[in-house]
Amino acid sequence: MKDKSKPYLINFPKIGDSALGYISLTEKENLPFVPKRIYWTYYTPEAVVRGNHSHYELEQILVAVAGKVIVNIILSTGEELDFVLESPSTGLFIPKKSWRTMKYSHNAVQMCIASLEYDEKDYIRDFEEFKKMYLK
Repeated sequence: MKDKSKPYLINFPKIGDSALGYISLTEKENLPFVPKRIYWTYYTPEAVVRGNHSHYELEQILVAVAGKVIVNIILSTGEELDFVLESPSTGLFIPKKSWRTMKYSHNAVQMCIASLEYDEKDYIRDFEEFKKMYLK
């Protein structure tokens, strides 16, 4: 099992060929958590930066099902990482206690696989609060 304190890329199996197209899939045994919620983001204007939050407990896997998603992550250690997602066969694991922002190409569709059901109390939406809690 990978270190769940840092983000990492997950390569999903790619089945098919260029003549017929491809399918990517995974089973829960191959994920870092059992999914509790799946949602997707689309039609986000390129000028908009989404995210701007962290979670106390929630972990996520982001997948650019279409287009390109640029993800910036600040870990609770202060380390800052950037990822570019542009393949539906690649996911990005985001650990809890990580501040994230996302920018999208005009045609991007981002799928999010979440470890927990929605709970507003799990969000840290103020970067100053995040810094006080984790960046010492």
